[in-house]
Amino acid sequence: MRTKVVIIGGGPSGLLLSRLLSLENIDNVVLEKQSREHVQGRIRAGVLENGTIEMLRLAGVSKRLDNEGFKHNGIELSFKNHGFRIDLKKLTDKHVTVYGQTEVTKDLYEIIEKENGNIINCAEDVLPQKVGEINSFVTFKKNGIENKIMCDFVAGCDGYHGISRKVIPENLINVFERIYPFGWLGILSETPPVKEELIYANHGNGFALASMRNNNLSRYYIQTSLDDRVEAWDDKRFWEELKRRLPIEASESIITGPSIEKSIAPLRSFVCEPMNWNNLFLVGDAAHIVPPTGAKGLNLAVSDVYYLFKGLKKHYLFNDDKDLKNYSTKALSRVWKAIRFSWWMTTTFHKFPEQTSFDQRIQDSELEYLENSIASQTVLAENYVGLPYEEL
Repeated sequence: MRTKVVIIGGGPSGLLLSRLLSLENIDNVVLEKQSREHVQGRIRAGVLENGTIEMLRLAGVSKRLDNEGFKHNGIELSFKNHGFRIDLKKLTDKHVTVYGQTEVTKDLYEIIEKENGNIINCAEDVLPQKVGEINSFVTFKKNGIENKIMCDFVAGCDGYHGISRKVIPENLINVFERIYPFGWLGILSETPPVKEELIYANHGNGFALASMRNNNLSRYYIQTSLDDRVEAWDDKRFWEELKRRLPIEASESIITGPSIEKSIAPLRSFVCEPMNWNNLFLVGDAAHIVPPTGAKGLNLAVSDVYYLFKGLKKHYLFNDDKDLKNYSTKALSRVWKAIRFSWWMTTTFHKFPEQTSFDQRIQDSELEYLENSIASQTVLAENYVGLPYEEL
């Protein structure tokens, strides 16, 4: 088998890249180790920036998003159980849309299947070989049978634990990492959201977040120790602690109910530089991870797709490789700005193990200043709705 681009990973970034390339008649194959049902069943966040929405619109998968997504013109921030609103629309003339990553994946699978795209699920032992050589190829097993795909380029959209980054010689990459000393305990409940917009709360006991999936499906998080176990948090204990950390108005009006999913996730920042090696390009979590504070993970993966798609398009349509050569530089410029924003959100709203009363007062003062400064609110809003993609 031969194709122009092999895409390793059938999550939203891999599927989006495949769809965009197909629209330009650039042949590609997606290799995904899991079944379609497994991929579409993964629960992930879904706060989409303007740029992400435009990319999905370009891919022709915005109809259900436009009909079912929740447009949020603002967010609420809280400290000392006092909440205040950041008007994203007024400050930036933009908004964010809450639409689950699971739904984005479903929409992309559906249109790729409809347009006879090439997605190979349950592909095992995927391995890029002879990267950078004229006869590059990717091997994989399907139903126990060894397969080989010759290709021009490989796009590694296979996440932090995938094979793509691991084939790059260690001496050719630099890794930057920060592990945060806490996690998020999250629950999903079939209850109405406490508010129509997200609430990010700073509290002496730790961070809390009130989010949603739809009108009767809420997603709530509280900061916990990495040593905590899900089993130690029954629903009653979780709801009591969440109420303690939210603004008073939200705490008094929240509707509680049985959790249908509960898990603890660690927080980390990770960046790999550069994001390519010869004709292998890393996309999304394969190259970088941000804490969920600020909702940048999926959006960064989509901006990577933007830069890589533009580069591949110019290569095949205009025989111009300048943008492919600049891919890592352009993508990383935006990645580091998002890393900075997620770091700021994380350090401003979370309680660190060594945190003193002085540190808590600094956080309170930071948020009090933010509440009363339009300039400070504008900086936050611009980053939250998503910085523009730098033109190639």
